[in-house]
Amino acid sequence: MANIEEMQKLVDKINKYSYAYYTLDNPLISDKEWDALYDKLKEMEKNEGIVLPDSPTQRVGAEPLSSFKKVPHTHKIYSLDKAQSFGELDEWENKNQKLVSYTPSYSVEYKFDGLNLSLLYKGGNLVLASTRGNGTVGEDVTSQVKTIRTVPLKINYTGEVEVQGEAVMRLSELALYNKTTTEPLKNARNAVAGAIRNLDPKETAKRNLDFVAYNINYIEDNNLKTQEDIKTFLEKNKFYVGQYFKLASSMSEVKSLISLVDKERKNLDILIDGMVIKINSLKIREELGSTDKFPRGAIAFKFEAEETSTMLKDITWQVGRTGKLTPVAELEPVELAGATIKRATLNNYNDILRKKVKINSRVFIRRSNEVIPEILALAEEYNDSEEILKPKTCPVCGAKLEETDADLFCPNHNGCSKQIIERLSHFVSRNAMNIEGLSIKTIEALHENFNVTHFSDLYKLKKEQIETLEGFKDKKINNFFNSLEASKMPTLANFIFALGIDNVGKKTAKQLAVRFKNLSNLITASHETLTSLNDIADLTAEYISHYFADKNNMEEIESLKEIGIKVQETEESALSQKLAGLKFVLTGTLPTLSRNEATALIEENGGEVMSTVSKNTSFVLAGKDAGSKLEKAQKLGINIISEDELYNLI
Repeated sequence: MANIEEMQKLVDKINKYSYAYYTLDNPLISDKEWDALYDKLKEMEKNEGIVLPDSPTQRVGAEPLSSFKKVPHTHKIYSLDKAQSFGELDEWENKNQKLVSYTPSYSVEYKFDGLNLSLLYKGGNLVLASTRGNGTVGEDVTSQVKTIRTVPLKINYTGEVEVQGEAVMRLSELALYNKTTTEPLKNARNAVAGAIRNLDPKETAKRNLDFVAYNINYIEDNNLKTQEDIKTFLEKNKFYVGQYFKLASSMSEVKSLISLVDKERKNLDILIDGMVIKINSLKIREELGSTDKFPRGAIAFKFEAEETSTMLKDITWQVGRTGKLTPVAELEPVELAGATIKRATLNNYNDILRKKVKINSRVFIRRSNEVIPEILALAEEYNDSEEILKPKTCPVCGAKLEETDADLFCPNHNGCSKQIIERLSHFVSRNAMNIEGLSIKTIEALHENFNVTHFSDLYKLKKEQIETLEGFKDKKINNFFNSLEASKMPTLANFIFALGIDNVGKKTAKQLAVRFKNLSNLITASHETLTSLNDIADLTAEYISHYFADKNNMEEIESLKEIGIKVQETEESALSQKLAGLKFVLTGTLPTLSRNEATALIEENGGEVMSTVSKNTSFVLAGKDAGSKLEKAQKLGINIISEDELYNLI
């Protein structure tokens, strides 16, 4: 025990010096002295056969992993809505002020261009590090993240807390790495993503990444009231929070800070692509709530996209799952925003005419970070520049094209191989049937070699067929068939999304599932019934009706049922219509329900949750510390109910 206590003292001492060196940039001892302490610790660990949870020796990297495990986040992680002009910032503020009146106080921070990570601590120890994933489920990258020296393995706070931040690679570290490697990295952002997603943590360690903490996604004892409090908490627990944090008392001041950073950002050692503006008060942010994708109380201001010009060599036409043709410009390769650009998108043929681009012409292109490059306009044309002709036949199957508004379509729905492959790829995707192991390349091989054309054909595949595919060995084959079997019990929302109906995304699919409860009800729903739902536009309703009126589509659904696909009905709790026609606004903290849980409960029973109080509001569900929404409801004479009274209504 004495040796363990001595080892812990040595670990604490080394971690103290490492924190001063890496996080505070204030070394307390020489490298030689640090190395001596580190070597002594390694020797003690070897003799005792024990490695303490916060030992710095873990940072060199554990043994390689065979795969990444999917893990749920304690609470949903949202991305941020984006503004690309000061006018859009004004719109964001005005919209929020209409929802909740507040005195402006904003935090302004760098928007780092790295990889979003969440770190979960329990009992003061780092127990899990995960990627953002889809916001609900990420990938376990704990072994990789432990190699990052600015990630504390142990913190002072002993309750459960999930810290959100960004893994980054300093530009100076990127330059050093490229001097010693045979395969130089093109940019810091890709370097980080590649490092964290490397199955061998020892390779991650070689890139000397940093972690910048900027948010608390969840904390057990929540006494935090402002973004400033969050920053203070992170600093006290030895997280690196970056070198930029400003408070502004007006949007005018926010804009001034953004302009100053924009001028100086090229001199920074860390890659940033914008600024993050948050309402400082966490209470106001809670009252504002979130959309399906974004919290309303924070926004990312994106710096002006990088632009350049290059030669347009040719146009190729890509065919999507619905048959729509999209023109893709083949470019003379050019470096832009840290990447080599060879292709860029155009919306449709009218876009080509509007921008006046031609083959063998010079064009302006723009790439804004992760966004696919786009062609902006013609820069210069030459004697050998050629008009881009509108195609008359499908480049894949040769069918005569049809034109709808501004778009060209291949009508050969069941005979065009590209449409078939794209539909199959969508069907197996994560938010659809979630069948693992089927890349687009594998689906192409299945279609070409075994005539896999319909969704149901996937479930008829034999082991001996899969064995012929490149990269499929025993373990991967077993995983594929297990995933195939597991997919036979999809939720109604996932199944609707998997069908690939035009204009029906994840949100619409979920709304349809809650409203119609089972597949039969949806199939027989009239156009009028569909359009009576919020957010179901007339065109979307037409697409849905047309899909289920198609004989081939219905035959395929029956084939899936015969194979064993059992689409799950929406749970009984979601079948009640006791709140149908009632509009609710939520404010304050409820005794047992979170904001998301209360919203789900209301929607599952037919009610609708609104963001603002108006004369059309039926009830305001109010909890502790209710704010301006409660006051407005009282002035308008709207019924104010408690959580218990909500249960009574149901």
